[in-house]
Amino acid sequence: MLLLLISFIAGVLTILAPCILPLLPVIIGHSITDITPNRKRLFVVVASLGISIILFTLILKASSLLIDIPQDFWKWISGGIIFLFGLTMVFPNLWEKFSFANTLSIKSNKVLTKGYQKNSVWGDVIIGASLGPIFSACSPTYFVILATVLPVSFFLGIVYLFTYVLGLSLALIVVALLGERIMAKIGKVSDPRGWFKKIFGVIFILVAIAIISGYDKKLQINLLDAGFLDVTKIEQKLLEKNEKNNTSINSDSNTGSFLSIEEKGRKFILAPDISTPDGFINTNNLPITINEFKGKKVVLLDIWTYSCINCQRTIPYLNEWYKEYEDEGLVIIGLHTPEFSFEKVQKNVEKAVKDFGIKYPVVLDNDFSTWNAYNNQYWPRKYLIDIDGYIVYDHAGEGQYKEAEVAIQKALRERADRLDMNLEVSSNISKPENVVSVESGKVKSPEVYFGSARNEYLANGIAGRTGEQILLVPPSISSNKLYLGGTWNITSEYAENITVGSIVFNYEAKNVYITAGSAKGIEVEIYKDDEFVKKITIKDETLYSLIQDADYGKHTLKIVIPKAGLQAFTFTFG
Repeated sequence: MLLLLISFIAGVLTILAPCILPLLPVIIGHSITDITPNRKRLFVVVASLGISIILFTLILKASSLLIDIPQDFWKWISGGIIFLFGLTMVFPNLWEKFSFANTLSIKSNKVLTKGYQKNSVWGDVIIGASLGPIFSACSPTYFVILATVLPVSFFLGIVYLFTYVLGLSLALIVVALLGERIMAKIGKVSDPRGWFKKIFGVIFILVAIAIISGYDKKLQINLLDAGFLDVTKIEQKLLEKNEKNNTSINSDSNTGSFLSIEEKGRKFILAPDISTPDGFINTNNLPITINEFKGKKVVLLDIWTYSCINCQRTIPYLNEWYKEYEDEGLVIIGLHTPEFSFEKVQKNVEKAVKDFGIKYPVVLDNDFSTWNAYNNQYWPRKYLIDIDGYIVYDHAGEGQYKEAEVAIQKALRERADRLDMNLEVSSNISKPENVVSVESGKVKSPEVYFGSARNEYLANGIAGRTGEQILLVPPSISSNKLYLGGTWNITSEYAENITVGSIVFNYEAKNVYITAGSAKGIEVEIYKDDEFVKKITIKDETLYSLIQDADYGKHTLKIVIPKAGLQAFTFTFG
C-alpha cells in the first residue's frame, strides 16, 4: 500500500525533475496561447500524455518489436513533432504554402495542416502522446514498477502505473492552470499571429532541438551540479522507506522490489527475481527463476554479455566455481543483457555459451528489465544471493575473485547449517587455467565506440551524425582518438565501410580487441607501429583479438580493410 502512495507522489514530483523542466513550456505554452482560455485542449494534451505512458510501458513489456529500435529513435520522434508545432506557431501560414497540401482532400488538409491553429483535438493528442516516452524515463519509481512489479503481478503493476500517471497528470494540470491565470491578468497576448504566440513557438523549436541534440540531458546534469533540487533522491528515500516496512522474508517477496533486513548492523537487500526473460540456455528450454531456489540453494547471478572482454575474462572463474560448488548447493545463473542488437539473437548467445564452455544456466535479458531491477550499470556484475534470497555480496567489473569465492563458501556453510546438513565446504581458492590478468591502472585507453550514438572519440568526422561520411586520415594523429579512412556509413551502433578503408588509433595498453562483424566475411590486415602483425577474418558478430603484447605501452594500431563490408562496433583494451 505504501508503494501506491509513493507512486502518486513520484508522479507529482516528476514535473520538478531536471529532465522534465525543459519540457514544461510545451505543456504550458500549448494550453495558454489561445485567444480565450481553452481548458479542453489542456485536458486532452495531458490525457494523451498519460495514456501514451501507459501504452508505451505495456507495449515495451509485452513485445520484442521495440527491442531493436535505437535509443535515440524516440527523441527524434518527440523532438520532430514539437519542432513542427513550433514552426506553425512562428509561421501560421507555413503549411498553406506547401504545394503538396493542395493535393490532399479538403477535410484531411484542414485536419493535418491547420489542426494546431484551429484547436483540432488531433493536434492536442499528437503533442501529448509525443512526450510520453520522455516523461516516463525520469522517475526511479516508474522503473521499479516497470522492472519488478509488472512482470510478477500485472494487476498490481497496472494499479501502480495508473497511480503514477494520475499524480503526474494532476500536477501538470495545476501548473498549466496557474500559467493560464497569470496570462489572463496580462491580457490578450495570444493572437495567432501575435508576438506572444511566436515567442512560445521559438521556445518549442529550442526545446525540440535540445531533445534531438541531447542538450536536454546536458542541461539536466548542469542543474544537478548547480545544486538544484534532485527529486529522484526524494523518490529513492521513499522507496527505501517502503523497503524498511517490508523486512520480513515472506512479506511482498514476490514483487521483486528491493526489500531489506538488518543483520548485525549490516543491511542486506532482497534480490529481485528474473523479469520477463527472452530465452533460456542450458535449462532444457525450461524457465528458471531466482525465487525457486529460496530456502534451497545459494545463487550467484552473473550479469554479462558475450562480446564484452571484461566479461570473457571472468568466465574461467565462473566455470571453475560451478564445477567446484554445484554439488555443495551453488547455482550460477548467467544473465545475458546485450549491449548490441546482435547479442539479442539467441543462436548467437548459444554459440558463445558453447565456445566458452559454460555449463550453468543462462537467461536472456534483452529488454534490460532484470538489469534495471538491480539498478545495475556495469558489465560484468556479480550478485551472491544467500539461501534466504538476500544479496550478501556483489562486485562490479573484473577482479576480487578470492573475495568472491570466500563469500560463496561462507554462504554455502550457512546453507548447510540451516538445512542441518553434514557437509564440508571447501576453503581452497580456485586457480582456473587460461586466465588473462590485466593491470587496469596501466590501461590508459578508454572503450571507443564507432556508432553515432556514442562515437565521441571520432576525430576526423562528425561525431553523433548518422549516414555516409567521406574521411581522410591526417598525417599526424592524436592519442585515444579514432580515425577512419575511406567512405563509411555510420549507424547508431556501428560504422561500416562502403569502399576500401582503414582504421587508425593511437593507444596505450597491452592488448587490443574489436567487436565487429561482416555479412559475407572479410579478411583485414593488422599493423602495429607500421609493422605487419597478422591477417584475421571477420565474419560472425563478436569480439576479435587484434594485438596481444607482452607488456603495456604506447603504440599505433592500423587496420587495412581491402573491400567494403566491415561493421565495426567498438575497440576495447586490456
